[in-house]
Amino acid sequence: MSPPGAALDSQADAAALRAAWSNRRGFYGWITEVDHKSIGKRYIVTAFVFLLLAGIEALLMRLQLSRPENGFLDPDLYNQVFTMHGTTMMFLFATPVMEGFGLYFVPLMVGTRNVAFPRLAAFSYWMYLFGGIFLYAGFVTNTGADAGWFAYVPLSGPEFSPGKRVDFWAQMITFTEISALSTAVDLIVTILRMRAPGMSLSRMPLYVWAMLVQSFMIVFAMPAVMLASSMLLADRTVGTHFFNPGETADPLLWQHLFWFFGHPEVYIIFIPALGMISSIIETFARRPVFGYPAMTLSLIATAFMGFGLWAHHMFTTGLPPATEAFFTAASIMIAIPSGVQVFCWLATLWSGDICWSTALRFVLAFFALFVAGGLTGVMIASVPFDTQAHDTFFIVAHFHYVLIGGAVFPLLGAVYYWFPKFTGRLLSERLGRLNFWVTFVGFNLTFFPMHYLGLKGMPRRVYTYTPEMGWGALNLLATCGAAILAMGGLLFLGNVFWSMTSRRTAGNNPWAAATLEWAADSPPEPYSFQELPAVSSREPMWSEAHDLAHVTGLAEDRRQTLVTSTVSARPQHRYSLPGPTLWPLLAALAVSSAFVGSVFRPIWVIYGAILTFFALLGWFWPKDYWE
Repeated sequence: MSPPGAALDSQADAAALRAAWSNRRGFYGWITEVDHKSIGKRYIVTAFVFLLLAGIEALLMRLQLSRPENGFLDPDLYNQVFTMHGTTMMFLFATPVMEGFGLYFVPLMVGTRNVAFPRLAAFSYWMYLFGGIFLYAGFVTNTGADAGWFAYVPLSGPEFSPGKRVDFWAQMITFTEISALSTAVDLIVTILRMRAPGMSLSRMPLYVWAMLVQSFMIVFAMPAVMLASSMLLADRTVGTHFFNPGETADPLLWQHLFWFFGHPEVYIIFIPALGMISSIIETFARRPVFGYPAMTLSLIATAFMGFGLWAHHMFTTGLPPATEAFFTAASIMIAIPSGVQVFCWLATLWSGDICWSTALRFVLAFFALFVAGGLTGVMIASVPFDTQAHDTFFIVAHFHYVLIGGAVFPLLGAVYYWFPKFTGRLLSERLGRLNFWVTFVGFNLTFFPMHYLGLKGMPRRVYTYTPEMGWGALNLLATCGAAILAMGGLLFLGNVFWSMTSRRTAGNNPWAAATLEWAADSPPEPYSFQELPAVSSREPMWSEAHDLAHVTGLAEDRRQTLVTSTVSARPQHRYSLPGPTLWPLLAALAVSSAFVGSVFRPIWVIYGAILTFFALLGWFWPKDYWE
């Protein structure tokens, strides 16, 4: 029984914490926010806006290809549309939305009150937003990128792509990769040094492991594409010759640099989805995920192998046979850790007490779609087959089965699963089931015919074709599927808006889930946890739901949390976090001035560096929260 006055003390403590952690109201409060939950939600909402734009672009492409010799889009606009679609999906939706979920849920799952560097998280969001606006500002002013989302040289070089279109694309890469690197560093430090006492590495949720692995992959992969895009921009604006074969350079250097990033990028998108699947299956199977050590090692192995097979995108470039053999073997081997995870999930479901939900349906669809995409991936790992299928619609089909089936379907399941934590409300299960089936049918009708189109010889990136090729019927079927898939997206948005306006509340843990984010209120308070939890198992909400230990001794009149040791999560010292500030936005504006200005006048690199220096000076000026 609580001692007399305990409830009053608890209310007073909560009020003190709320005063210390709350943000200012109004527009100024919005632009100065440094709470990980607010920034994570901004990432997610912004990424879904870009997904909507990419979906519109995909529909425009499908309408153009729905019949032979169609004149709906002219060749120039079609080139811009397919480039913007791929760029938006890869750089402005897939990676940022996964990082947004990580920013929101990782601190809650590890039992802390914020990320390690809240200002850096805010800066990363502003850089992401400004990069996306910069790219689309070019698109609406007829300066949209038109050399593909991979921007191969020499097509993207100054000789074959004059003007500023490719410049906008190349500089957008720098925006988004700085954003991704900032978030990755923030999550790595948060996971390794701010876990709840008792949450050793062997007790971390699998989703947290997935975000840790993804963050390390970003740190190693993103600099390659930033270097490549900066070299391309220098070739185009100041006359360097990094990729100019006339000056003894090699255009294949671009492909090596790009795909050293590009293939790990697939797993940067895919690995967080694996963590989402583990969380959903564990909750709705009502038992811990089978084979926790094997699952963890499989995540690490997938990341490690992902850096060793980039050249399977280059089998038609004349690589030495020994090189092709190595990358063929690596491309086939990477299916092994994914297979281990699939079998562990199936064992969990087989031995569990399944509670059916919309979130679980999206996960089960993942099994079918990802396995299909993985099988075609093993096929194109073979050099003879890849030589025939390269740059055909077979590759388009494989790519979308792996990325949409392997990442977007789990992502939609995660939205249905975690929506109560975001908003305190449940999404409609009836609308959710309809949303699932319409999306599943539309996806397969859209992309499965593309396998046959590729085998019949239809190349990628063509804006039209003649009736004699015999591709019209399958293209029309794919376009009908795209329309159905768009209906699934509208049902999803309708479900979100309906749930936000309904009065049906969810409670703090409507799914009776096992991990610590469900110990916080729904939606969480600004301080997340009134008392920081301490754990002694992998499933603290199941084994200790009524006896969860708490950490005491933290100040209630400031933004304070706990730093713990890297391996065993033993408490080490208290850590005071900065409050709301304008400096991350000002720093992002200063860096953006350098990037945007340098597209038109290289001297703006110097001007922007000076502005950035003063912004960082204000950012790091000593404050009273430094101890």
